[in-house]
Amino acid sequence: MILYAAQRLGLSVLIVILAVSLLNLMLHVVPGDPAVMILGPRATPELIEQTRQVMGLDRPFLIQLVTFFGNILRGDLGQDVFTGREVSTIVFEQLPYTLVLISVSILWSAALGIWLGCYSALRRNSWLDTLTGILSVGTISIPSFVMALYAVLIFAVGLGWLPAIGAGSGFVDSVQHLILPAFAIGVSWVGYVARIVRASMLEVMGESHVRMARAFGLPERRIVRAHILRIAVQPAVTLIGAGVAHLFSAAVFVEVIFARPGIGSLIVSAVNERNYPIVLGAVLVTTGIIVLATLVSDLVIAWLDPRQREDL
Repeated sequence: MILYAAQRLGLSVLIVILAVSLLNLMLHVVPGDPAVMILGPRATPELIEQTRQVMGLDRPFLIQLVTFFGNILRGDLGQDVFTGREVSTIVFEQLPYTLVLISVSILWSAALGIWLGCYSALRRNSWLDTLTGILSVGTISIPSFVMALYAVLIFAVGLGWLPAIGAGSGFVDSVQHLILPAFAIGVSWVGYVARIVRASMLEVMGESHVRMARAFGLPERRIVRAHILRIAVQPAVTLIGAGVAHLFSAAVFVEVIFARPGIGSLIVSAVNERNYPIVLGAVLVTTGIIVLATLVSDLVIAWLDPRQREDL
C-alpha cells in the first residue's frame, strides 16, 4: 500500500507541473500586453517597459517558468499587480468559500445518489427504479449554470424562500446562502452516482462470492453491506474523485451567478484584468486540490479492493 501511494503521489506531482507549465504557455499566447492592461492605454512606452521588467515579462518564457517554479518551492506565489498583496493571501482568503461549496455539493449528492442506486438495484424494475432512471437522465442533461439560473428564478425570486446573492454572515445565514448554489452544482451528480451504483450493484450481485454468501445463509442486509456495496461503490468513488475538476469548473459559473466569493470568481476577475500572478496562483492551488482528490480516491479504492494494487 505504501509503494502504491508513493507511485500515485509521484504521478500527481508530475501532473501539477505539466498543468502549470501549460497554463503559463497559454497565458503568454493570449493576445494583449498585461502591462498595458494595468497601466492603461495612455501609459508611456518607458513606463510600460519598466512594468514589464518588474513583472518579469521581458525575460524568455523558459526563464520565467523556471523562476516561477523556484518561487513556488520557497512558498512565494508572487504579488497582486494592482494591490501589491501576496497572491497566496488573496487565494487562501477566497478558497474556503469554494471548498465549502464543493464539499457540501459532493456530500449531499453522493449520499442521495448511492442510496437511490442501491435501492434501485435491490428493487429492480420497481416504480422507484423507473423514477430514478428518468430523473437521472433529466438532471444529468442540465448544465449546472442553467440549474443555477432556474434555482434563482424559482426559489429566490419567485417563491422568496432562500437568498441568492452573496455568502451570508453568521452560521445560519451562511447555510441559507449555501443551499441554492450547492443544489445547482450537486443535482446532476445525483443522477451520475445513482446510475453507476445501480449498474455496478447489478453486476456484483451476480458474482460467485455473493451466491456463496447466500448459500451459507448470511442475512441479506449483511450481504449487501459487506459483499456487494463495498465493491459496487468503487466506480462512484472514482467518478467523484475524477469529477472534482468538473465541480471546480461548475463552481466558477455558480459563484458568478450567485455573486459569491470564491476561487472561481477570483479567477474570472483576474483573467479579465490580465492579472497573471493571481491567475497562476489560483490555478496552481486549484490544480493541486484536484490532483489531491484524485489521489485520495485512488487510495480509497485500493483500500476497499486490494486487487487494484496487486499488479504494481
